[in-house]
Amino acid sequence: MRRHQKIMRNILLRLAFDGTAYAGWQKQKDQPTVQGTVEDKLALITAGPVILHGAGRTDAGVHALAMTAGFETASAIPCAGIVRALNSLLPEDIRVLAADEVAPGFHARISARGKAYVYRILVGEICPPTRRLYNHHLKHQLRIEPMRECLEALHGQHDFSCFEATGSRDPEFTEGRGAVRNIFRTELVEGEGVPLPLDIEIAGDGFLRHMVRNIVGTLLEVGVGRMRVDEFQAVLAGRDRSAAGPTAPARGLFLKEVYY
Repeated sequence: MRRHQKIMRNILLRLAFDGTAYAGWQKQKDQPTVQGTVEDKLALITAGPVILHGAGRTDAGVHALAMTAGFETASAIPCAGIVRALNSLLPEDIRVLAADEVAPGFHARISARGKAYVYRILVGEICPPTRRLYNHHLKHQLRIEPMRECLEALHGQHDFSCFEATGSRDPEFTEGRGAVRNIFRTELVEGEGVPLPLDIEIAGDGFLRHMVRNIVGTLLEVGVGRMRVDEFQAVLAGRDRSAAGPTAPARGLFLKEVYY
């Protein structure tokens, strides 16, 4: 008698998380990660091992408003039930916002057309303690319009080697697009209040390791007057990481959206 073959379902999760307590998204052997934590709970729910494929990697301390991640399962649990079960088991700093069954060939990372990040800054003498883990605090006033000019210079397709962290890519791998990425939207949003909230949003078809944080760190050099707009543009054209500014702290960075 032929055994019945299990039908595998392809499930896409949308998650939000506070990255403060985690060594990033990607599973690691000896440190807590978001991927590892969710996989462990999924294994309990589905009664079997699960491999969760994220839309990308976030570094230690980086947060997400809407990370996407997919997995295959033979479990018949409805998507709404997966959401409820996961949220009942996960720690409070990770929440599943939605689960949807997608086509068999759909992949959270490979199928993604782009991502949007937001970097949050507070400008003022004192940082409220309740906001310290989710904003980069600066006491210096910033020159906003030159920073906006620099953001506009990022639009379009560029080689972003100058904003790429060491180890971002395998130097032996010479195929593919290298450090070339296309940025299709940038925005600097000023809020109200004291300290003054500033959000820097960047959306593109892909990002290199630490790319957004290195862009922000260099923008802040312009903001405090240590770099001119034309010097920022020269850094971008020069493709030299040592000419760019420092890496902004992880705590201000949020993955805002993944586009499909």
